[in-house]
Amino acid sequence: MTSYVVAIDNGSQSTKVLIVDEQGAVHASARVGLLPYAHPSPGRAVHPGDDVWDSIRAACRIALDRFTGDRGRIVGVGLCTIRFCRAMLTADGELVEPMLSWMDDRVGRPYERDDDRVARLTTSSGYIAHRLTGRFVDTAANYQGVWPIDQATWRWSADPEAYAATGMPRELLFDLVDPGDLLGAVTPQAADATGLPAGLPVFATANDKAVEALGAGLSRPDQLLLSLGTYISSMTVAGEPGAGERHWVNFGSRPGQYLAESAGIRRGMWTVSWFRSLLEGAGVRDDAMYDLEARLDREAAALPPGSEGVRAVLDWLAPADAPTRRGALLGFGGPQGRAHIYRALLEGIAFEMADNADDMAAELGLRFSEVIVTGGGARSGILPQIVADTTGLPVRRAAIDDAAGLGGAVCAAVGSGMHPGWDAALAAMVRLGDPVEPSADAPAYARLRGAHRRARAGVRALSEQLAAQ
Repeated sequence: MTSYVVAIDNGSQSTKVLIVDEQGAVHASARVGLLPYAHPSPGRAVHPGDDVWDSIRAACRIALDRFTGDRGRIVGVGLCTIRFCRAMLTADGELVEPMLSWMDDRVGRPYERDDDRVARLTTSSGYIAHRLTGRFVDTAANYQGVWPIDQATWRWSADPEAYAATGMPRELLFDLVDPGDLLGAVTPQAADATGLPAGLPVFATANDKAVEALGAGLSRPDQLLLSLGTYISSMTVAGEPGAGERHWVNFGSRPGQYLAESAGIRRGMWTVSWFRSLLEGAGVRDDAMYDLEARLDREAAALPPGSEGVRAVLDWLAPADAPTRRGALLGFGGPQGRAHIYRALLEGIAFEMADNADDMAAELGLRFSEVIVTGGGARSGILPQIVADTTGLPVRRAAIDDAAGLGGAVCAAVGSGMHPGWDAALAAMVRLGDPVEPSADAPAYARLRGAHRRARAGVRALSEQLAAQ
């Protein structure tokens, strides 16, 4: 008989829930949009109220209502949430203040205790794991950044200086497990909130980018994964932890696996959503939230490479080491319209990420043979072709739109024993689409890529000058 797992994929803009069988087929799904970040003061960005948990419980209920199979055959939940968040909890596991987004300046600094109610510090996955299971247990593979984690052992550091440097005493931190290990079981209270069966095992995954890589089948260092999400990154398989000037290394979603990651674009596909929201007016938070993007995609497909002169520099959120950066749209004449802006945003993403990936490859001594695209941007009918023409490499989409959701399902499949191990689960559940080869537009994109590099440098220099005035 067919068995199923539930995959929870919480991102920056929405939560997706999939119900997946042992062959990787999706039998039901739901998407619930998140509220815009709240900015209570400069440098702070938080998820308002308890929005992440609210979106998860709503998406679970919708997906389960749409599921026509036997709920008694659901054997586990894979929990994946966005990385680089921080949750400050009371001793009972309640939020002391709304969860800090990865865009909040505080997540990049040591913790400064300014509220005596804080008894626990954790990630977004630790907080949601507690809401689901009542336990203070989290995946080790979502602790990247300012945490006293030992990347070699995947456990809390044995060096007292690590706790002093991060401002995080061990007693405030959750216990850690590896991807595929048990976090706990769904409590009766969580079952009432989500519709998940009480007692259902909940299994650890990793950070959202690593889980996405798992669900996209990234397995070799000659493959480049372009993750087209709110934060756009490019990744490949790495042999060990470490970093360079042009890349850093993150935990993977298999125990002991590491992923090298290039510089990225902050608010990458978010910028596309921002543009959509300007046209759409009041926000749409259900399954129809990307209908307008699909229409823009079709309109932009009729335009030539270069968007008839319109260029986009996607610095809509400046990095901490270059706070003066600002985004820009350049090259307007008179006839350009919304499709030109939309295509320019996509081309700007492709140009910048191609440069970032080349920098990473040069530093690692790699040569990529293909690109895998995932995330919201992979739904575009034209962006994969633009990426192929910009990089000169074949581009393949993950067969399932939500690769992070599928990666979460793989972790649950391994943890629950649905499959005997990681290789078996990946072979059975993960597939890629046919390659999109570079087209006759590739020479034009090679020329445009150099022009965009110059435009990017000019806008950044101008932003610095304006900030100094």
